[in-house]
Amino acid sequence: MAATTYERLKLHITPEKFYVEACDDGADDVLTIDRVSTEVTLAAKKDVPPSAVTRPIFGILGTIRLVAGNYLIVITKKTKIGEFFNHVIWKATDFDVLSYKKTMLHLTDIQLQDNKTFLAMLNHVLSVDGFYFSTTYDLTHTLQRLSNTSPDFQEMSLLERADQRFVWNGHLLRELSAQPEVHRFALPVLHGFITMHSCSINGKYFDWILISRRSCFRAGVRYYVRGIDSEGHAANFVETEQIVHYNGSKASFVQTRGSIPVFWSQRPNLKYKPLPQINKVANHMDGFQRHFDSQVIIYGKQVIINLVNQKGSEKPLEQKFATMVSSLGSGMIRYIAFDFHKECRNMRWDRLSILLDQVAEMQDELGYFLVDSVGKVMTNQDGVFRSNCMDCLDRTNVIQSLLARRSLQAQLQRLGVLHVGQKLEEQDEFEKIYKNAWADNANACAKQYAGTGALKTDFTRTGKRTQLGLMMDGWNSLIRYYKNNFSDGFRQDSIDLFLGNYSVDELESHSPLSVPRDWKFLALPIIMVVAFSMCIICLLMAGDTWTETLAYVLFWGVASIGTFFIILYNGKDFVDAPRLVQKEKID
Repeated sequence: MAATTYERLKLHITPEKFYVEACDDGADDVLTIDRVSTEVTLAAKKDVPPSAVTRPIFGILGTIRLVAGNYLIVITKKTKIGEFFNHVIWKATDFDVLSYKKTMLHLTDIQLQDNKTFLAMLNHVLSVDGFYFSTTYDLTHTLQRLSNTSPDFQEMSLLERADQRFVWNGHLLRELSAQPEVHRFALPVLHGFITMHSCSINGKYFDWILISRRSCFRAGVRYYVRGIDSEGHAANFVETEQIVHYNGSKASFVQTRGSIPVFWSQRPNLKYKPLPQINKVANHMDGFQRHFDSQVIIYGKQVIINLVNQKGSEKPLEQKFATMVSSLGSGMIRYIAFDFHKECRNMRWDRLSILLDQVAEMQDELGYFLVDSVGKVMTNQDGVFRSNCMDCLDRTNVIQSLLARRSLQAQLQRLGVLHVGQKLEEQDEFEKIYKNAWADNANACAKQYAGTGALKTDFTRTGKRTQLGLMMDGWNSLIRYYKNNFSDGFRQDSIDLFLGNYSVDELESHSPLSVPRDWKFLALPIIMVVAFSMCIICLLMAGDTWTETLAYVLFWGVASIGTFFIILYNGKDFVDAPRLVQKEKID
């Protein structure tokens, strides 16, 4: 079976069935989904009833079971990102969620409301930018992994051969994946960021590509998913690959990022920065070793760059990470702690060169992947930099962009694009493309994990820190605070539903969405608002004497301020917490 999926599709809908017709040249296959029995079969074009309602679609994302029954999710709009070695890469920009059921009359009012909420969750995940696919190319693997494969692997379907860490619709495709004969309808979709640019230096044209692949294992939102799970999967794990294509030769440099790989949490509680909590009873070494065993198998040597603060609330995590690496005692793992905020305080971002100089020799040892125009592998990348800060977003992205530029400098010199002695930083036109692409990558990863654009992107875009950039960071931090405290529970539930961490049971007697709120949740905010309002009213409607007015103002002012601090003290009772997956499964 060729490693392709059908590119041109039509969806035919009848009251009894969905028919997905392959419209590629020479294709006669029709995927048939029975809307009553949910059976999936393969038919021919002659089997499509002429009475069916027809529309074009661009891929099947998969199916999911909600309270009302099964739903089919299809891609209805796409945007071309570019061509990748003659393979077209697309971004899915709109989707449709279609019910198998023709009516909802069989549901109670509570079930109807739950089903509506679950649909809202699905649509929320689908509305987050960054779903990419190709019908002819495997986007889930790096160039180096693809070069080291067997002929049998090349003949597998895209779904079978895909790296399951990066197939975000793997759960949705579970029914199709069980039937190899329909795999050409099963489209693996990546979540993350992809950009492609045709560039020119010294009159030599080359393609420059940046791909970030978000792992669907231990996926979630900023404060609800930290550290690792029992399998060693790290939160916010992203594999980023930078590719150069020149005169048939291809060069690649891969980096990873991921949460500090021990068992820790940082639950929102209305404070600006909740205190990180390291689990005191968990077997940290077991999860830690599982994590790095898999990383070494996949990538080779690991150079850890830990960018967290080495004082304050982040200090215990830095110490724990260093202790774990030392205890593991692996010659394949090296650990470097660099206090980003301390070193770069007072806008001294030029001091990042200290870190680059420190790891320069290690980067030369790790190397990069290079294959010539006839397919001969010239060099392999022997390991990766695994960078992290607290969120693995802002500080991490800055460092990754600098390491990637240093690798790109060596690659372009070896390929003959750069002359001896030339620096990438001196190529103004390319530098603008490069910096903006890495800043866009930072924004994409940040929006997917933290809910806002990245911080510090002014440095990534311009090479220097600016006052405007500081103001934008303040604004994004404010939005993050609101989302992390008052909407991230819904976002976490949405991801857990989409990825199959939670499965809807329509026979469940008690709805997981109807979690009773503590009396404080409603009473205290009302008391605070009333007290504050009365304070303002007393000021506006002054009594006969200022003494009387001041007494009322003080009373209501103390009441409102006191209530505010009570709410802050009980912050965990007022945040929007996940409801679908139990706490112990997230921490």
